[in-house]
Amino acid sequence: MKRLLAAAMLFAMPTTAFAQTPCLTTAEAEAITLVAFPDIIRETGRVCTTLPASSVVRRTSGPFLARYQVEADRAWPAAQSAIAKLSDPRLSMLLLQSDYARPLITSLIAPLIVGRVQSSDCGTIDRIMTLLEPLPPRNSAGIVVASLQHLKAEKARGTAAVADIPDLPVCAASRR
Repeated sequence: MKRLLAAAMLFAMPTTAFAQTPCLTTAEAEAITLVAFPDIIRETGRVCTTLPASSVVRRTSGPFLARYQVEADRAWPAAQSAIAKLSDPRLSMLLLQSDYARPLITSLIAPLIVGRVQSSDCGTIDRIMTLLEPLPPRNSAGIVVASLQHLKAEKARGTAAVADIPDLPVCAASRR
């Protein structure tokens, strides 16, 4: 059943360039980030086995991960709407209302992100997560989305260092 849902979800996502899809607002991108965070943290801990078990990303339970899970649960309705915005409307309503949708989506997102992690990155990732640990999860999601918006803008300017960053459907950051 999960494989069928995974295949259907992949077909529900646009197959053409993201330029043809609407972009996600900052709030929508943050909601998806919040929903994916717990699985991304857990997956990073599985990849970064060279770190001590007590490091932030290696902890499989406790207050840090619990705070992220609570925020992920709160963000799910907004994330569902954001994902539907990017998906084929004929499939998105049926799939996104399923109990399988959320674990399926996070099981697809986490490996895509963590799959790029090299063991040499683990110390830096742990340092960043340690610095983010006292912040509310929403702030951490905001930092991630602002960083993605910045990278997208740099890519649009032709900055060679970010040329291999995937095209993400995140709207440009608003200037304040």
